[in-house]
Amino acid sequence: MSQIEGEKKLDLLITGVGGQGAILASDIIGKAAVISGLSIRAAETHGMAQRGGSVVNHIRLGANLGSMIPKKGADVLLALEPMEAVRYLDFLKDGGVIVVNTQPIVPVTVTSGLAKYPDIQEILDVLSEKYIVKAFNADELAAEAGSRLAMNVAMVGAVSGYLPIPKEILIESVKALVPQKTIEINVRAFEMGRRKVEES
Repeated sequence: MSQIEGEKKLDLLITGVGGQGAILASDIIGKAAVISGLSIRAAETHGMAQRGGSVVNHIRLGANLGSMIPKKGADVLLALEPMEAVRYLDFLKDGGVIVVNTQPIVPVTVTSGLAKYPDIQEILDVLSEKYIVKAFNADELAAEAGSRLAMNVAMVGAVSGYLPIPKEILIESVKALVPQKTIEINVRAFEMGRRKVEES
């Protein structure tokens, strides 16, 4: 479960819905990369992030190219929400890894009856045809760790085994970036997310 092909280069796409903490997740990985001495390029693209729109962060570790990952270029897709995994699939290379939170955020088009949210198991089955999928409910895991708000950090923990960054440095970065009084919960969420993927 160490770095992909043992090298220090990795293209990671983080996607989620506004308010889920995708930006903090990116910042944690970015800060840890800098501490590790890895070159990093990152770019953020937001829809109406604060209103539950789509948020995407491109993180290129050890890259000397542009900050945007090309289509079919990402090694790993970290999706904080299941439909967001589907939305950005064309960025993931065939055989790439998807770490996905199975807790849906149902958009207003669904709650108002205009659309239907797909069955989560169907989404996972489709994803599993071409990709390595690690899926679990990170909201519930974070609640177990002490707060649902730590979901994004649980997801960073879940993807951490694929990153060319030592776990200790990622945890250091979590401690530096989350609110002081939530450090313990967030570190626990990170550890639980990491364990979840290691065991699956």
